[in-house]
Amino acid sequence: MEAKGDQETNTFSEVSEGQAKILFPDAGDVFYNPVQEFNRDVSVAVIKAFGEIYEPYSYHGRWVKPKKPEDGESSASSPPPLRILEALSATGLRSVRYAKEIPNATDVIANDMSKKAVEHIQTNIERNNCADRVTANCADACHYMHSSVQEKRFFDVVDLDPYGSAAMFLDGAVQCVSEGGLLCVTCTDLAVLCGAHGEASYGKYGSVAIRSAFCQEQALRILLSSISSHAGRYHRYIVPVVCIQVDFYVRVFVRVYTSQGKVKHATANLANVYQCTGCSSFHLQPCARIVEKGGGNVKILPGLGPPVSPQCDECSSKFHVGGPIWTPAMYDKALVVRVVDDVAARREAFGTADRIIGMLTVITEELPDVALYYCARKLSNVFSCPSPKHLAFVSALMRLGHRVSFVHSSPSGFKTDAPASVVMDVMRSWIAQNPPGKAVTTDSPTARLRARQAKVEACFDILSEANPPSRSGSLLRHQVNPEPGWGPKCRAKKRKADNSIETQEDKRKRLQNKRRKIPPVDLKKYACKSFKQGKCPLSEEECRYSHIPADEPVDTTADTPVDAPADAPAAEIAMKVDEE
Repeated sequence: MEAKGDQETNTFSEVSEGQAKILFPDAGDVFYNPVQEFNRDVSVAVIKAFGEIYEPYSYHGRWVKPKKPEDGESSASSPPPLRILEALSATGLRSVRYAKEIPNATDVIANDMSKKAVEHIQTNIERNNCADRVTANCADACHYMHSSVQEKRFFDVVDLDPYGSAAMFLDGAVQCVSEGGLLCVTCTDLAVLCGAHGEASYGKYGSVAIRSAFCQEQALRILLSSISSHAGRYHRYIVPVVCIQVDFYVRVFVRVYTSQGKVKHATANLANVYQCTGCSSFHLQPCARIVEKGGGNVKILPGLGPPVSPQCDECSSKFHVGGPIWTPAMYDKALVVRVVDDVAARREAFGTADRIIGMLTVITEELPDVALYYCARKLSNVFSCPSPKHLAFVSALMRLGHRVSFVHSSPSGFKTDAPASVVMDVMRSWIAQNPPGKAVTTDSPTARLRARQAKVEACFDILSEANPPSRSGSLLRHQVNPEPGWGPKCRAKKRKADNSIETQEDKRKRLQNKRRKIPPVDLKKYACKSFKQGKCPLSEEECRYSHIPADEPVDTTADTPVDAPADAPAAEIAMKVDEE
């Protein structure tokens, strides 16, 4: 398909998703990733469910609660209209889907700072006949959100789905969302959030990420901690409703409220993480504690700790320290169940309905008051033994009186309220019943773990209650990548001054020596060494150096770098100038 007009002739591919049909430029100058269909499907379902229970506040210098119906008046009414901002829209697909699939989404702003992207957005809006509900806007996302706050134009839903980190957009987003409104945030920089670059994690999100088996959930909780920190600067606090880690990104949905009192409690929602470098056990150190003073009053005091000794009690190794991370529940079970029921009733409306139902069902089964999880495979690796069956290990912990649940972000992960010592003792019991044949190095963490005597005797017979409904019902929980190259795509391609697409070779030339500043040097002041030897194939005009006859002196006046020979090449001259 070709489109002609004011722009250069370009080819487009039609993309159908949900009720939207958009044109995507094959040149790649506008970002689009088909892998994110699940992200968009979940967003449509969650915002629709949120809109059905949302009670908008009015703003008159401060937020005013909606009036409750008086006695005798019916409280049943149609859902209120939603004003939605998609701050980084790219093709406009998400905004068009919001307008067409969410009945009360009456005002959707599809914003992008790229003029080329906004042109495509407008084309797709007109193509889907939703110009009365979707408006294309060209502006910097941060500036637009901050200006909306100054003009008191708030949004019921703010959606951030950038390429990479959303850190730079959080400050404006937490301000321009309405009271009780929904903030949706996606981050695709999992390498940073999962601990591969702890220093970068602190720079972006204000928390140190550590490499661990629970890194996927750690990523979610670091992002929530960062959003909470940004909100607290404006006397606002967050309430997570749905938080998921999928494929190569994390996606969180939080409601934002205003209360100076609740902001003071925010510190108690954070904790630092101590993770053993040997056995990978972990312990949480709350940043603050809430003490009741009587009469309904409370006081926020610093947390007490540390929760560990200098060396691990299980393997005598040292600890890595990370955080702070968010520790309370990451979902609103009532809303999640509403989303699951809605998707199950309208499977044909979502291309990833099975995965939504399976993943959100697992989320409702997770222990809401337990942060982070263990990984059975990691424990087996630490003990250097065959891994027990997942259900058998979960059953062993349940028989000891502890709560256990599966997790949505790892096939072999499990949450439990059992202390680390009990988890390690269950592994020792497994080794006692199934002796490993592999020898281990003396005085290694594995040897020290095995040497300790188990204080409990675990039974690994499988309990029926250990198998959750999501697993027994064969729901799609952990999807295998359906095709090669399943993951993040390249950034949208840049255009050159002549409006042509920048090729890879153009990019190489543009970035060549971008960090090296070479001062301009008049090379004609220096004699050409090749010319003096009679080997220069270039003319006087073509050669960068001077073709001075051998019997004439070379001009080495004021601009000549110190100690630079007359026949020095350009690279050497530049180095001399840099040193000076």
